[in-house]
Amino acid sequence: MKRLNGKVAIVTGSTSGMGRASAILFAKEGAKVVVTGRNESRAQEVVNEIKEAGGDAIYVIADTSKKEDLDKIVDETLKAYKTVDILFNNAGSLSLSPFMEIKCDEWEKSFKVNVDAALILTKKVAPIMKAKGKGVIINTSSVAGLMGYHGFVGYVTSKHAMSGLTKSMAIELGPEIRANAICPGAIETAMLDSVGGVSAVQAMVDKSPLKRAGTPEDIATVALFLATDDSSFITGQLIRVDGGVDI
Repeated sequence: MKRLNGKVAIVTGSTSGMGRASAILFAKEGAKVVVTGRNESRAQEVVNEIKEAGGDAIYVIADTSKKEDLDKIVDETLKAYKTVDILFNNAGSLSLSPFMEIKCDEWEKSFKVNVDAALILTKKVAPIMKAKGKGVIINTSSVAGLMGYHGFVGYVTSKHAMSGLTKSMAIELGPEIRANAICPGAIETAMLDSVGGVSAVQAMVDKSPLKRAGTPEDIATVALFLATDDSSFITGQLIRVDGGVDI
């Protein structure tokens, strides 16, 4: 039996990378998936791939820095599927400015996308999940949300906030809703490519016991575990998926 049969899952930032891999895997496991992103052609590609494999999906074009777009994600989900069982707050924004150089607009965007969107979307779906007596929130934090890194203060600080937000969600939304965060390390995505690819984080890769960067599928399988009853006694946790770089 498929592990997410009958479930409805929203996956933000799912037109590429970790979100795309998670949306496709959730659909393979029986979930009806809501794909979100800013690029319509890529969103359509993900939905087409899911449907061609026998799954069920829609897409919602949305910029997660805009509250009206966050409202649209939930409204379109309810219009299509009537409910929400799983929310994967995966969309993220990378800020590359060091402490003394970051501008207020870049700082604010980091928080709007990396923290505020998760707060707003979760507040919108939590009453639905509470009424059903069950629900799952998965957040994408980062290893940068667990320790300090030089040179990108907005990203590091916002991901620390996401880690704290996850714990607060778990405490305040239980017992019906579980909330956990995945903390990826170096993962082969467009975001990593934007800073020079694997070669830019080679020191991190070399330091890890596994001696490789992760793949989007490495994140998707952990997200699936957290979405299912296989993780029914896990909440409020920050789960590193980083090749063991800091052990």
